[in-house]
This record gives sequence, structure tokens and C-alpha cells, in this order.
Amino acid sequence: MEHKPDLKDIAKLFLKLGIIGFGGPAAHIAMMQDEVVTKRKWLTEQHFLDLIGATNLIPGPNSTEMAIHIGHEKAGWKGLIVAGFCFILPAVFITGIFAFLYKEYGQIPKVQPFIYGIKPAIIAIILGAIFPLAKKSLKSTLLIIIGLLVLLGALFSINEIYLMFGAGFFALFFAYVRNNKQNNSNSFLPLTLMQITNTTMLQATNANLFWIFLKIGAILYGSGYVLFAFLDTELVSTRLLTRQQLIDAIAVGQFTPGPVFSSVTFIGYQINGFVGAIISTIAIFLPSFVFVAFLNPIVKKMRNSMLFSAFLDAVNVASVAIIIAVCFDMGKDTITDWRTVLIAILSIAIAFGYKKINSAFVILGGSLIGYLLMLI
Repeated sequence: MEHKPDLKDIAKLFLKLGIIGFGGPAAHIAMMQDEVVTKRKWLTEQHFLDLIGATNLIPGPNSTEMAIHIGHEKAGWKGLIVAGFCFILPAVFITGIFAFLYKEYGQIPKVQPFIYGIKPAIIAIILGAIFPLAKKSLKSTLLIIIGLLVLLGALFSINEIYLMFGAGFFALFFAYVRNNKQNNSNSFLPLTLMQITNTTMLQATNANLFWIFLKIGAILYGSGYVLFAFLDTELVSTRLLTRQQLIDAIAVGQFTPGPVFSSVTFIGYQINGFVGAIISTIAIFLPSFVFVAFLNPIVKKMRNSMLFSAFLDAVNVASVAIIIAVCFDMGKDTITDWRTVLIAILSIAIAFGYKKINSAFVILGGSLIGYLLMLI
């Protein structure tokens, strides 16, 4: 039975997630699953899976769009705005503080001792949340095969959007052939293809900043690292930003909670101060609100259509497989010595054995243990 939250409930939840949301989109979505499916029962596992699949079909920051989807589901347009704003706000505020300090003093603080143990704990949180979703999504032999193929492709660094749509259209074709009858469902175009063009500018006006980040937010698929590649092309090559500033912006985006797109707040501040930070932030996130507002009503129609239900099931499986691949890559980069191995084992044991424990405590525990172990 789904609980009907009010706007205050939505605001409190996503402010909390924005504050404790370390680790990137996969970790954020895992925390959302824990909060809105397991604890609050706002959504069923199947509907949550469908929203993950839908989120992966459109450009933009996945976890932010997931927050917007959930807000829209529970409270319409007001919920959409409140959930998205509350999830983004803590990251933007914290990043803005770092941006100010960086511009004043020319460096960012040393935070490695505090995040050393967070990363292994985050992997445990993701695995704990993705396990029930994986069980729910693997409904047939075909979907198991699709999931394994997507996982293999993701591990070999095939672009995730190709994997996502490839899985969906393969299942769609298979369902059409299997049923061998004409489908009367409406046609569905999941995204608008837009072409990015490099803009060479001599000065960084706020209008130019708005256009650059609006364009990136409207077409960007993939991880935060894809974002940084776009930023390098749009800003460093046009000399609006130095490469060192971009590297420092990446660092801030990695060690602050919330969406990594908040790095844009840091960049906007370096280029044009407070106004530049605000304009850049609005521009990068605005397309996500628009895309979700148009896509959210279509998700249920897709589920009610026989063919597009097959498409959505395959996209859900592909989404889970890609998240597992992300965990694998994170593990290779993060679990590198006996300390991180120990933190990972303890965190996994807690995440799977004590499902009612808030993920924030797992993160804080990992950070504390990591800090103490680094003193040895």
C-alpha cells in the first residue's frame, strides 16, 4: 500500500538525501530506493524500477531526475519542483562555499582522510539496494540474457546509452515477433536528439554561460566524467577556464554530497562570481525538470502497453546491470588495501544483515573507521 506524502515530507526527505548523498548517482538511487520503497512504502519496487529505466532514457543527471520523478509521482508539479530543488540545494550551497574559498585563497581543503572510508561503504549501500531490484527485474530467461550481455558490455566500456536502447529495442523486437500481431499502442520517442556545437567566445557573459550549461544539460548522457569532457571542450579550449580550475572543480564535485553536476556551481563562480554560479546552476539542471515533466506521464502508459512493457523491462534490467558495472569499477579504484577491504566487508555485512539501518549511518561509520585506520 503506497503512502501519500505531503510536500513537507518530500522536502524533508530530499533535503536529507542531498546532505548525505555521497558517492554519485548509483549511490543516490540506492539511498532513494531504501527510503521510498523499503522504509516509507511510497512506491512499489516495480514502479521504482520503471522510473529508473525512464530516467536512463533521457539526458541529464540520473539521481536528480530520479528525485524529480518521485516528487512528481507523489505530489504532481509542486512535488516535482520541491523534490528536485531540495535534492540539489545542499550540494549547490556546499559547493558555493568551496567556490568562494577557492577564489579567495587559491586552493581547496585536504579532505582525503575524511572520504577514505566513505567510498567502500557507498559500494555496500549500492549493492544492498540493487539486490532486490535485480531479483524483481529478472523476470524471464530472455531478461537474464539481456542483463548479462549489458553487464559484459558495460564492463568493456561500451557507451551506456547504446546498451540501454539496444536492450530495449531488442526486447521490443522480440516481443513483436513473439506475439505476431499488430500493436495499437502509440508511438514513443524517448528523447530528442540535439547536436552540441562548440562555441568559441572571447568573453564570458552570463547569457553565454546560461547557453553553454543549458546545452550540456539538455544533451548529456553518461557519468560525471562525461560532463567533465564536455566542460573541457566548452570552457578550457575557449579559455574561459583553466585546466587546473576544471580539475579542482572535479575534485569538489567528487567529495561534496549530492549531484556531481554541482561542480558547475563552482565553475560559474570562478568565471563570473555569485551571479555566474546561480545562472550556471539553473541552466545545467533546468532541462532535467522539463524532461521529467514530459516523460513521467508516459511511464505508466508504457507499462500498460504490451510491447512497450517489454521495452521497459529490458531497460530496467540494463539499468541494474550498468549500476553493477559501476560498482565493479568503483571497487577497482577504491578497494585497494586491507583497510578498504575491511571497511567494505563490514559495510556489506551491515547493508545486507541490518536492512532497517539508515544508509547515513553506514556512510558515517565508514568515514570514521577509515579515518581511524589511516592513523595506524
